[in-house]
Amino acid sequence: MKYNSKDIEYLKKYLKDKNLNDDFYYKYLNELSKGRPIQYILGEVNFYGYDFKVNEDVLIPRFETELLVDKAINKINKLFKNKPVDILDLGTGSGCIAITLKKEICSNVDAVDISSKALKVAKENAQNNNVDVTFINKDMAKYTDKKYDVIISNPPYIKYDEEIMDIVKNNEPHIALYADNNGLYFYEKIIENIPKITKDKYLVCFEIGYDESTAIVDKAKKELSDVNISVEKDYAGLDRFIFISNIKE
Repeated sequence: MKYNSKDIEYLKKYLKDKNLNDDFYYKYLNELSKGRPIQYILGEVNFYGYDFKVNEDVLIPRFETELLVDKAINKINKLFKNKPVDILDLGTGSGCIAITLKKEICSNVDAVDISSKALKVAKENAQNNNVDVTFINKDMAKYTDKKYDVIISNPPYIKYDEEIMDIVKNNEPHIALYADNNGLYFYEKIIENIPKITKDKYLVCFEIGYDESTAIVDKAKKELSDVNISVEKDYAGLDRFIFISNIKE
């Protein structure tokens, strides 16, 4: 089998950092040959400089999501002037977004996910990273329990008929990948709920599919008044993030 060179580099670095011998190299190489992602094989991934446990119950955090977090941190500090904020992470998965924001921002953080298996991983990650995050086992589309300064979400956004890599389709949880209404379902529901889950002044941060910005912006303009909406690009130059705020800069 031909291996991905980046996976081999990732594996070698991991073994060196952990001071593991060649027996582990060939063991993990065998797992790679079966089409399993390297992150699941090793059981961990680094995200924004922090270590997170991952398994087949949660998505593998991507570089794009690190960029979402980085942009969100900068905007939170700018808009809220470094004051403590209440943050809601919708569809938390491994907890990487919620936990990172808790470590980087003076905040109270709640994180919602419909998967109890994912929340088990997220809670372990919070403990391992020594942070206090409140995890809530609910459907993110129906969560309206409290009001927050900041809403952040990287929800499922892949269309059911969309072609994706086999290594993703065959390993990562479909509940965290696919969404109804051509991938737009969760954005629509969250936007509809914004008046119910935000304080007087708020910031909403989305990671999106590369071809979904127009539909999401149109929905936000229809449902919300007097807001600033920005669409920002990922490292590949694709539309990947939407930020919505009613705070005047």
